[in-house]
Amino acid sequence: MAKGGSGGGRSGGRRSGGGGTAGRRRGPGWRAGALLAVAALLGLTLLAPLLAGQASPTPSPALPASLAPSAASSSLASAGSSASASPSASPSATARPTTAPTPTPRPAATAAPPATGAVPDFRHVYLIVMENRTYGEIVGNSAAPYINSLIARYGLATDYDAVAHPSEPNYVALFSGSTQGVTTDGTYNLPGRNLADQLDAAGRSWRVFAQNVPLGCYPGYLSRGGEDGSGTYTRKHEPAISFTDISGSPARCANITDFSHFDPAASDFELIVPNLCNDMHDCSTATGDAFLKGFVPRITSSPAFAGSVLFITWDEGSGSAGGGGQVATIVVSPLVAAGAKSATPHTHYSLLRTIQDAWGLPCLAASCAANDLREFFAR
Repeated sequence: MAKGGSGGGRSGGRRSGGGGTAGRRRGPGWRAGALLAVAALLGLTLLAPLLAGQASPTPSPALPASLAPSAASSSLASAGSSASASPSASPSATARPTTAPTPTPRPAATAAPPATGAVPDFRHVYLIVMENRTYGEIVGNSAAPYINSLIARYGLATDYDAVAHPSEPNYVALFSGSTQGVTTDGTYNLPGRNLADQLDAAGRSWRVFAQNVPLGCYPGYLSRGGEDGSGTYTRKHEPAISFTDISGSPARCANITDFSHFDPAASDFELIVPNLCNDMHDCSTATGDAFLKGFVPRITSSPAFAGSVLFITWDEGSGSAGGGGQVATIVVSPLVAAGAKSATPHTHYSLLRTIQDAWGLPCLAASCAANDLREFFAR
């Protein structure tokens, strides 16, 4: 209002000044009076709000819209959003969603391949495969006191499934990342790639210690007795012999031997296959527990066990979870916290993937989509 009145006065003066001689004859006194009138008008205009304020209180002036806090920012803060996780919303006079990018949720453990170095570079990996017990037939079973002492001292995967029925496809899957089309317990000659191929290519060593197996690349299905004592070996529980690039190579086939040659320092990877009684297939849970009580300390009391890991799993359970039923899988290592348990879903492919990730090996078939058991080694 004040600027408009001032500008109007100046414009009117110019028009009057250009209209005739009467405007030009007005002297300095007239101009001074006009300026005083304008000043009085301006003063009244500025004082009016103050005079009105004496009659009734006036709220504090609102912040300009550009400085007012956003209602959306307030609601985000009250909901517990972390300021360090993402930038705060831009201030705004009206409530609106923040313009900051929404943080991407962390993927579930089963959905993503592991990060490099997430699994330790184990000195040795030992794998013992037992037979035909579901998770509930092992965990908490009084007939398996030694096994449950290992669970209390080391780690247990509580949501781990076999991948098929019957036994043999599970052994093949553990060794190659695929059942290779095996659907029965039989004699198979498979052309596919396998863990032994990967270990050889990486300059790492491997052995299979199968109780009661005859030496010299034995291709048969069953054998009893031998240098390592009484008992029965079966080919369906020893997967390496089923791959033709191993069975057809005397040098590679010599890596399959019996328990009389067992040495925990013999190779980087050691697959341990008990006979049909000691693995619980033909005998009781108590018998299998007694076998492990006598055999496992040969690993855990060895200097080779430092920086190493022993996995004990069962080939299949009686249910259908995962294709082969839920089974117990025990993670025995000085790198595992005592009593560690993981409810992350895993399968036999996860166990293979753990070995591959530990040593920087490529994945194979279904192990490429599997997670690993990294959580047992995060301290």
